[in-house]
Amino acid sequence: MSATDKAKNKADEMAGLAKEKFGEATDNPDKKNEGKAEQVKANLKDAAEKVKDAFHK
Repeated sequence: MSATDKAKNKADEMAGLAKEKFGEATDNPDKKNEGKAEQVKANLKDAAEKVKDAFHK
């Protein structure tokens, strides 16, 4: 996995966490769930990159 991909996935994960915390602070369940979904998406992309890297070695 390239450092760029890794950084982008981490940034997406942190953005999702921020959105989740904002949803909790404002008592907005839609925003909270949207943040959780973004975190899951970023983690899945990171896992897919790791699997792809494992097969390229």
